[in-house]
Amino acid sequence: MSSDSAPRVTVSERAARAHDGYLMLVLALGSAALGAFALAMKQPLVGILLVVTSVLTLAGLYMLNPNQAATLTLFGAYIGSDRVAGLRWANPFALKKRVSLRDRNLNAPVIKVNDQRGNPIEIAAVVVWRVRDTAQALFQVDDYEAYVRVQAEAALRHLAASYAYDHADEMPADSITLRGGQDAVTQALKAELQARFADAGVDVIDAKLSHLAYAPEIAQVMLRRQQAEAIVGARAKIVQGAVTMVEAALQGLSERDIVVLDDERKAAMVSNLLVVLCSDRETQPVVNTGTLYS
Repeated sequence: MSSDSAPRVTVSERAARAHDGYLMLVLALGSAALGAFALAMKQPLVGILLVVTSVLTLAGLYMLNPNQAATLTLFGAYIGSDRVAGLRWANPFALKKRVSLRDRNLNAPVIKVNDQRGNPIEIAAVVVWRVRDTAQALFQVDDYEAYVRVQAEAALRHLAASYAYDHADEMPADSITLRGGQDAVTQALKAELQARFADAGVDVIDAKLSHLAYAPEIAQVMLRRQQAEAIVGARAKIVQGAVTMVEAALQGLSERDIVVLDDERKAAMVSNLLVVLCSDRETQPVVNTGTLYS
């Protein structure tokens, strides 16, 4: 025997039938005064009705601060939301739950995940968010604040798995990485969070990575690799510049007929100049007091 599951009800925010609370407060106090007068005049039925009306009217009053809303439910049915600040009045039998509409910060904790290349990294983010739809926030998810925290962690894990931490030799030069493509990564994170928060009626105002590093077990290895890559790159630039300088020196000597060198002496001169220019230490000159060939 099988039974069909009940369809999921989608609830969206709509305006509640709420009124100015100050006017209703005056009416409640007036009704209470008239009820007391009627009781004093030996008219108990009228007096009791007026007092009960006053109590019910006072029960419908509630206060809203700026950037705060109240959702109203009547016997389990959602009847609307009120976003007007101040003293407000609505159906006294309706339950009223306040929801903050202010911007909130979520400082996601540091989590360890694997990047696109499988390297373990540590990543964390700061997310600025606010409630857009009060009905969705309260009735589409069980706890929208916990939902935001869990979905933010899931989005971070997916983001880390979609990009490499840093460039590698086998990667294209224009590849986006977590470390180098901050703007693109930020936009991707915001889009991922917005898609995940949609069911809870939450908007993402801003999202940025607050922590990004290799996991401790590979941090030293990766640091040495980066240092080696930096040294190799620097040496390549030095050698390229030294070759250009040696070429210019030989061309200048040849054009001005300052000295005529055979191939062997040119090779010796090139060798000496490259040693001087490419050395990472200061070189000590040796003065030749003899002829060019001795």
